Amino acid sequence: MADAKNPEAPADLPAVVEEPVSSPGGPGQAILDLLDKAIGLQTPLVRKNIARARQRNPEATPAEVIGTLEKMYVSALAGTGAAVGGAAAAPGVGTGVALALSAGEALTSFELSALFVLSVAEVHDIPLDEIERRRTLVLGILLGESGSKTIGKVAERTGQHWARQIISAVPTTTLKQINRVLGVNFVTKYGTKQGIVVLGRVIPFGIGALIGGGANATMAVLAVKAARHAFGDAPKSWGPTQP
Repeated sequence: MADAKNPEAPADLPAVVEEPVSSPGGPGQAILDLLDKAIGLQTPLVRKNIARARQRNPEATPAEVIGTLEKMYVSALAGTGAAVGGAAAAPGVGTGVALALSAGEALTSFELSALFVLSVAEVHDIPLDEIERRRTLVLGILLGESGSKTIGKVAERTGQHWARQIISAVPTTTLKQINRVLGVNFVTKYGTKQGIVVLGRVIPFGIGALIGGGANATMAVLAVKAARHAFGDAPKSWGPTQP
């Protein structure tokens, strides 16, 4: 976990994505590849993200830090969607350019989401040294209620706050089974949804900015709600190895 003397020290979690989540292949695999890439890129930045959330109040409790992380995430994701949507209204920017920007923004959205989820897990002192555990956590939270139900069903465990109960205790072989199911569900949900949102973003005259920013803000708020359900109440105090 984090170094108490240096909260911005590089994370000890590996950033390498060992292998992609299994999927039906085709266009859907590209979505899962983007998510895996996002998880790999953001894992080393978790501690810096927490340190940033504590800049104004180094004495903040874990609950206060999580609240700040939530606000940072919603604001950043909404701003990213609005920026891409607004590009379609800029002089000399055509629909093709706006579509290309939207494709890049999908990775950014996944990066912000992965960073948020993994940062909250760090505050809860949940070990995520295995790629499958990080995948399960990010996929499960982004899928919301359907994700938590799938995890509980495959893991044959029930109850709230699955992040700690399942992520820390379930064998890797079971997590791989969970991730295969979550991967298919993720492609179905976000492949269709993102396609609609992308088309909406390229509408000119600033309307696309409203659609992009609003859609991303909604996604972020739902992820925050799912994270609260998955993790439960924040720890009362920081652990001995935490910042």
